[in-house]
Amino acid sequence: MPSRKFADGEVVRGRWPGSSLYYEVEILSHDSTSQLYTVKYKDGTELELKENDIKEKFHLSQESSYVSAQYSLRPRREETQLKEIDSKEEKIVTKGPISLRTFEMTASQTKDLEFGGVPGAFLIMLGLPAFLFLLLLMCRQKEPSLLNFPPPLPALYDLWETRVFGVYLLWFFVQALFYLLPIGKVVEGTPLPDGRRLKYRLNGFYAFILTSAVVGASLLRGVQLHYVYSHFLQLALAAIVFSVVLSVYLYVRALRAPQDELSPASSGNAIYDFFIGRELNPRIGTFDLKYFCELRPGLIGWVVINLVMLLAEMKLQNRATPSLAMILVNSFQLLYVVDALWNEEAVLTTMDIIHDGFGFMLAFGDLVWVPFIYSFQAFYLVHHPNEVSWPVASLIIALKLCGYVIFRCANAQKNAFRKNPTDPKLAHLKTIHTSTGKNLLVSGWWGFVRHPNYLGDLIMALSWSLPCGFNHILPYFYVIYFTVLLVHREARDERQCKKKYGVAWEKYCQRVPYRIFPYVY
Repeated sequence: MPSRKFADGEVVRGRWPGSSLYYEVEILSHDSTSQLYTVKYKDGTELELKENDIKEKFHLSQESSYVSAQYSLRPRREETQLKEIDSKEEKIVTKGPISLRTFEMTASQTKDLEFGGVPGAFLIMLGLPAFLFLLLLMCRQKEPSLLNFPPPLPALYDLWETRVFGVYLLWFFVQALFYLLPIGKVVEGTPLPDGRRLKYRLNGFYAFILTSAVVGASLLRGVQLHYVYSHFLQLALAAIVFSVVLSVYLYVRALRAPQDELSPASSGNAIYDFFIGRELNPRIGTFDLKYFCELRPGLIGWVVINLVMLLAEMKLQNRATPSLAMILVNSFQLLYVVDALWNEEAVLTTMDIIHDGFGFMLAFGDLVWVPFIYSFQAFYLVHHPNEVSWPVASLIIALKLCGYVIFRCANAQKNAFRKNPTDPKLAHLKTIHTSTGKNLLVSGWWGFVRHPNYLGDLIMALSWSLPCGFNHILPYFYVIYFTVLLVHREARDERQCKKKYGVAWEKYCQRVPYRIFPYVY
């Protein structure tokens, strides 16, 4: 067996993949089979490198100027002695100290931008708000077919009402007040690149209970929630304006954020970073803006909107009770939201929290897309009633429960394993050891497909649309969109895991060949 050249814990120079620049790294481990070293860069990035991509650290007096830049990947300055040794092997930077901004641009050139890069991010930011309004306007038509596209467009002054914007602000800040209440346990998030763990208070379920009590009391006092339905488009525009203003604030404040607090997904490009988010965990004191928006205003608002649509259906269709289709949609989606809030801690290990910054993508998604698109089936049923028989309803319920069992059990197994891999209850699960020290599950739900939680999510999404019938494709937009979203997210997960786990991930993929759909994909 070949001997290894570098020892664990040794500080050396490692080549950045895709470039000829070398940076200071620490040797974490060595895989004798693949002959790959797992190294850690100054910013916390962990990669696997071949031995010929690693060089011994030089010991010149000028080295101190390099070490002084904490947790940033700054290229070493050229030394006369090094030039003679390394000029044929690596590119040497010759022009004095390099600023953090220069480094950001260098890093962005070696990083593949997602969502179609800068042009894709720009088009998404322009297109999504317009697309949302087109969907809502199409849904309001008596015959929402493609032959009637585009729908009649209202005047802009009909869409904007200052009072409606005030109602939205009231909703947002009431949820913020519930978030600040000192109830619920406090937990730590995943380690940051500098080793810190942020603290999060888990009180989302309590916020939901309080919101339900306030809404219930309002109904008893005669408050007309029909106002939300009659001003639905105006509320959507208010949410869009608020999400854009929030995104501008997030980007401006991130310009002053330290390098080690930036998102791994940020690029240094203004347009792309405005979209993807530049700062990873923007906080005002202990108030975590991204974590708050992830589950509170949009997710709880989704349930309230569904209730509004149920009441609107009864009023507009002169019903004494809601239709069975509307009851199914409300019940299914209520279960989904309650489950998310009850298992709030699970969101701390998602890509949204640990990888993506907080910018337009998440602000618009959390505050606009979730409440106004995820409630689309209920909105559709107000205008296009569909009668569902009990036998058909029973089949839809069975499908929903099947998806929920897969979704919940897979997530529960994953979270239990992350918390305590040595738990005796998990002893029967098979794993693959990785060079990072963590193990990958290759049995149980995670030996079935690589993302069983996504499979369960998609089955549930289909069950939400089926009560709407098959007269139009509109209520199935959510299933189509969600499939595209999860396939894209799965591809992002794959890239991240391949970078992080290297050979171990390739072994896992051989053991578990299907990504989401068994024997299909």
